[in-house]
Amino acid sequence: MEKDNIAVGLDIGTTKIVAMIGKKNEYGKLEILGIGKSKSLGVARGVVNNITQTIQSIQQAILEAENNSGYKIKDVVVGIAGQHIRSIQHTDYISRNNPEEVIGEKDIQLLIDQVNKLAMLPGEEIIHVLPQEFKIDGQSEIKEPIGMYGGRLESSFHVVVGQASSIRNVGRCIQSSGIELSGLTLEPLASADAVLSQEEKEAGVALIDIGGGTTDLAIFKDGIIRHTAVIPFGGNVITDDIKEGCSIIEKQAELLKIKFGSAWPGENKDNEIVSIPGLRGREPKEISLKNLSKIIHARVVEIIEQVFAEIKAYGHEDPRKKLIAGIVLTGGGAQLKHIKQLVEYITGMDTRIGYPNEHLAGNSSEEISSPLFATAVGLVMNSIENSTQSAVRMEIVNEQPKIVYRNAPPPVQQRYEVEENYVERVEAIEEYREQPRVSKVEAESTETKIRRSFFDRYVDKIKDFLDNAE
Repeated sequence: MEKDNIAVGLDIGTTKIVAMIGKKNEYGKLEILGIGKSKSLGVARGVVNNITQTIQSIQQAILEAENNSGYKIKDVVVGIAGQHIRSIQHTDYISRNNPEEVIGEKDIQLLIDQVNKLAMLPGEEIIHVLPQEFKIDGQSEIKEPIGMYGGRLESSFHVVVGQASSIRNVGRCIQSSGIELSGLTLEPLASADAVLSQEEKEAGVALIDIGGGTTDLAIFKDGIIRHTAVIPFGGNVITDDIKEGCSIIEKQAELLKIKFGSAWPGENKDNEIVSIPGLRGREPKEISLKNLSKIIHARVVEIIEQVFAEIKAYGHEDPRKKLIAGIVLTGGGAQLKHIKQLVEYITGMDTRIGYPNEHLAGNSSEEISSPLFATAVGLVMNSIENSTQSAVRMEIVNEQPKIVYRNAPPPVQQRYEVEENYVERVEAIEEYREQPRVSKVEAESTETKIRRSFFDRYVDKIKDFLDNAE
């Protein structure tokens, strides 16, 4: 029987930390075995700023996922984001010793290794080297060079770079939580795997992942990653604006945003008002929903305009680079009411909300199918591709010994003969088990005799002890 490849993804976000355990079922879909969530306390805008609190939050999420699934987590694939992430385009080549040999995996790996040795700015580290299009002996626009002949293999690369200290801090948090780090993946790439179809990637699509601390962008065209960016604004900035604008506490501002928030101010009427409980005996505060949506609208417009500037920087206005599939919104911020309509209004591009349910098994819960868990689902898919056994089933011992004399010693007068009695009883039961099968009535009578004979011997020994004592 083939062993299941159990995969684990860990999404370390600004507002939440999610640990997800899954495997592929017989239909090739992702079956989620367990999920654990905890509030993210030591992360700001995708970057760890408190090691101790982050470790505690990770351990809490891991423990919950283990309890829900019955699997013990060994290693995880972690998503990385933050304003320190940047991407560059780079072209490199290798000259092959024998052009008469077909190009293989080792040639492409040699080229990737060469790019990995690029000199970065001080304190920076390469996270991903993603090949785009290849060129063999001057012949361009080759997507799959394996199996072809040629002396000079050239490729353009999309290189994702991040701050080395931030990456090491994430690794330290993982190892201090008692698990191993099996891989790092840029969060927008993980989200893209979860919510985008291959047709969309071919046609041209921009994925916008609106998280708590950052908004991540990934642009695909002709099935190839073309551009990535991280904008250091997310849902938390909207919550802060509501808190300041309405003079309420953060918890109330977050609830207002989720329950009554809208990105389109014209939706609410002037007389729509929500009452917020006052602090420590103060009068309740009344807030107009129209004013609330104006606050949210202003900040969402700013975020979307920054993302649209990145899309323009990629060259979306060039007919050859046009993103035919438009924009896909995902992440917690994608759940904001009327955000789809606002994005379409600002960008003029077709927009849809991205749900990770396309890759999930049919029996998955509605909660996991939310855009909120797109990154976590993508990380589990990435872990499956690595073919690592990231979790093992916990050994649960249901049966406990009924008589444990060491922990609960018998009375003093019979302690000297306990071992002998215990052995005699076990031998009698084993002897009974080895007998041919009999009817229920006979079995009951036999078991009664065994118990009685044991009790008789026990009573006789007690009498002997008392007689000797006298």
